[in-house]
Amino acid sequence: MVVATGTASGKSLAYLAPVLSALADGAEAPNGRGATALYLAPTKALAADQRRAVRDLAAPLGNAVRPAVYDGDTPVEEREWVRQYANYVLTNPDMLHRGILPAHPRWSSFLRALRYVVIDECHTYRGVFGSHVAQVLRRLRRLCARYGAEPVFLLASATASDPAAAASRLTGVRVIEITDDASPRGEVVFALWEPPLLTELRGEKGAPVRRTATAETADLLTDLVVQGVRTVAFVRSRRGAELISVITQERLASVDRSLPRRVAAYRGGYLPEERRALERALHSGELLGLAATTALELGVDVSGLDAVLITGYPGTRASLWQQAGRAGRSGQGALAVLIARDDPLDTYLVHHPEALFQRPVEATVLDPDNPYVLAPHLCAAAAELPLTDADLELFGPATEDLLPQLEAAKLLRRRATAWHWTRRERASDLTDIRGGGGRPVQIVEASTGRLLGTVDESAAHTAVHEGAVHLHQGRTYLVQHLDLEDSVALVEQADPPFSTTARDTTSISVLETETEIPWGSARLCFGSVEVTNQVVSYLRRKLITGEVLGEAKLDLPPRTLRTRAVWWTVTEDHLDEARISPEILGGALHAAEHASIGMLPLFATCDRWDIGGVSVPLHPDTLLPTVFVYDGHPGGAGFAERAFSTARAWLTATRDAIAACECEAGCPSCIQSPKCGNGNEPLHKRGAVRLLTRLLAESPATPPTPPAPPPET
Repeated sequence: MVVATGTASGKSLAYLAPVLSALADGAEAPNGRGATALYLAPTKALAADQRRAVRDLAAPLGNAVRPAVYDGDTPVEEREWVRQYANYVLTNPDMLHRGILPAHPRWSSFLRALRYVVIDECHTYRGVFGSHVAQVLRRLRRLCARYGAEPVFLLASATASDPAAAASRLTGVRVIEITDDASPRGEVVFALWEPPLLTELRGEKGAPVRRTATAETADLLTDLVVQGVRTVAFVRSRRGAELISVITQERLASVDRSLPRRVAAYRGGYLPEERRALERALHSGELLGLAATTALELGVDVSGLDAVLITGYPGTRASLWQQAGRAGRSGQGALAVLIARDDPLDTYLVHHPEALFQRPVEATVLDPDNPYVLAPHLCAAAAELPLTDADLELFGPATEDLLPQLEAAKLLRRRATAWHWTRRERASDLTDIRGGGGRPVQIVEASTGRLLGTVDESAAHTAVHEGAVHLHQGRTYLVQHLDLEDSVALVEQADPPFSTTARDTTSISVLETETEIPWGSARLCFGSVEVTNQVVSYLRRKLITGEVLGEAKLDLPPRTLRTRAVWWTVTEDHLDEARISPEILGGALHAAEHASIGMLPLFATCDRWDIGGVSVPLHPDTLLPTVFVYDGHPGGAGFAERAFSTARAWLTATRDAIAACECEAGCPSCIQSPKCGNGNEPLHKRGAVRLLTRLLAESPATPPTPPAPPPET
């Protein structure tokens, strides 16, 4: 069962009522322990919040309900008690993957009595992370069956498109959905706010520069606090949260010396007691303004807010309504303001409100059959319990082909009727379910040797190249050296007045065309590709204005990625009818590619940084002008597949976004990309509009049929 309703609609009570009733009734399991339940949350903070809610709700039941958090922060001395005595264990998918499933014999009494598995905020399990979690849940179901248990899955989600299908794909079992939200709520006034153009500044290639969403949010937060309006400003980065807080405090000081202390920042990296203190201060009214990352978005019960400021579209309509729902939680009216960034999607949304208010939220995209995801989980499953033919259906149709490959790689060995794990090391260490694979790069403070953190190997070239600005727990560092052989990035603390953005060049080759449909004489295709990418430089931009200060070259090796892509081709006739001459063809295709990447998050649950693109006036595999958009993860993440199935609406929105922008020849709000390796050259705005208009004139009225998903078990 999945309950997919709005913020503060009572989802927690919906799953806690049956779960706590079962635990309190003491439904006896074969071992006499009584029924047990497992709660999974995407973050430690949410699990801790839920434990408090469970304790309060179950207090009249005495010792019948014994909740306990089991995660990486749980002291070693407490873990044995949790395994033996807790009957409501709150954890996260990471701990389930690394700590519970590999040690299942020690958890046997808990698993044997498992009646319910609660999966909270399940809409956050998307893309590659969601695909990993889907396989972790299949491993859990397999071990439960081994101990004679068949738990009921209860899922809670923000309002989502087709939540039953998404939840079924996540869990591998048939799911019934509840979407009727009858909870009372006050009126919410929702404003769309576009920062003004700064006529005195010019950006890249002379493009107009728009005032940053960060600066605009700080102004609005200042005005609201002065008026005594209790407000949270959501911002995507930790540095952005700190920056908005500091700017707001400075501006308030000139109005009233008592006001700056009533504004603070809230982000990941704070101690739990610091976060709880901020939540209490906001709830009581001691704090009037809070600049927060999405650490406050999920499940944290903050009521009594009057207004929410959302600094830039958060990537999905589900997240947008989740953040907006933080205001007015006590039933009073509220204000929500979306402040647009200088970005094609944000600009499109402020000019097309119907895209937010008249469309359902996105479908959650994940692909459990991605071989790069599935292979390490098959190894982990074999280490937990030898794999047999009976497991093939559980893990999906790709399993049968992968097992011989894992055997050839000497990771698994077939003995009689089962596959066994052959190594001494832990199979669960083969993959980081939140990462992109490969050996993570360690970020080390050069002067002290202190380990600050890690970054995925796949993201190292763009995130920690030499000269990059790196943020860690509110502090800013500059990368001094990136050692690719030893997977170490050396950094030093600094306070530069700029941010950095890596730029790359990309080529692409088609490995297999899986689906192809005609759009007149044009073609829309979906399939497997190999992408060769090289980070070549980075830009330095002013923090407040976003003005480009300069570009520095980098010397990093090229990298290859096998993934999935959607692509479309046009013919000479299309070019003639759209008045696209050879001189502007490259610019028109390039502009359409940039804008389509910026718009895809409106149709798939992804960020523009999760996807990439290539446009070629004559591609060697198609022999036609071609635009590709691909998933930026090995094996794909489902984003390109979603683009294929919504191609007409997606490309129509892309054309409309370019056409509606008020600039003359292209800017960051329509066709310029912050990560373009070609320095946003060539680009032709009007040519892109004409080309997309011609392409869409022959697109089918009904959406194309994507490749069929595997049957659910």
